[in-house]
Amino acid sequence: MPGKIIYNKRFRYFINYFLGPLLFIWLSYSIFRQIANQPGLEESWQHIKVAFDSHRVWLLLAVMLLMLVNWSIETVKWKLAVQRVQRIDFVTALKAVMSGVSFSVLTPNRVGEYLGRVLYMEEGKRLKAISLTITGSISQLIITLLMGFISLLVMGESVIASGMITSLWFRIIIYGVLIALVILTLFYFRLAVLVKWIDRLPVMRKYSWLLDTLENFNATVLLQLLSLSAVRFAVFIIQYFLLFRLFEVDVTWWQGWWAVSLSFLVMAVIPTIALFTDLGLRGKVSLQLLGLFSSNQLGISLTALSIWFINLIVPAVVGSLLILSIRKIFRNKSDQKVGEDPG
Repeated sequence: MPGKIIYNKRFRYFINYFLGPLLFIWLSYSIFRQIANQPGLEESWQHIKVAFDSHRVWLLLAVMLLMLVNWSIETVKWKLAVQRVQRIDFVTALKAVMSGVSFSVLTPNRVGEYLGRVLYMEEGKRLKAISLTITGSISQLIITLLMGFISLLVMGESVIASGMITSLWFRIIIYGVLIALVILTLFYFRLAVLVKWIDRLPVMRKYSWLLDTLENFNATVLLQLLSLSAVRFAVFIIQYFLLFRLFEVDVTWWQGWWAVSLSFLVMAVIPTIALFTDLGLRGKVSLQLLGLFSSNQLGISLTALSIWFINLIVPAVVGSLLILSIRKIFRNKSDQKVGEDPG
């Protein structure tokens, strides 16, 4: 067992401190070369500098305000999901979500998000809360797959014509996304059946108690989670569109909607293994897809960077401060128990 722990730690260090930064450097260099070769780069840069000195700076403020809306919606989703095991107020739920973000930026595909959130749950309820949190994540993934599938249908000809992918691979991807969407949606609305099926597996039987709470989900709550996920998705798109206007990226509303939806699909499918790899991949995907409609690659890259910083890094910093306060509370409670009079 100690050997396994050491191996896992070494593997994690290799991913986070070697492979992750290496991929980030490669992606960043690729993005830099693409921007450097952009026609009219100096003119684009001048337009962007003028934008920050003009009345259009309100667009950036609006994006930051929408970040609060975005995470507030996610808070309502999580609060709605975990009320099966524990009722919590909005402020506590918001703190949990922010703490989850701070954990997520340091883990592959943000799986650490669940650990950060359950810190705010009572002992004995934390493991059950993880399965409920996953349900909320599945609702967001369903919306991402749905919008990504539609964007594939809308942008298919443009993507193939650009040489990004062959028609054969495009058909494979579109059928794969459709199959994944159908299966995930069926499982989502048949959670009780899924729990009973897992219950029958001898290997999983001893863990079935963790999934018992999923049987209490009714269609109304599941639809509410799905609706909130759809609204949150729309908030993301609006943020992108406002930044497109700020950074002089000349795309229409629908071009931006479908290109960003497709980029979300790509980001959901391709695993990211480190914080900065996520940024590099996000920038590269945005350049490829939005580059179909706009030649302002500098503006596209700055949009991707701004979204990453505003939606992820700012909440992660807030969440890390909250985690420090949680640790202090836990430490104080532990000290109180040690100092209690046994009599």
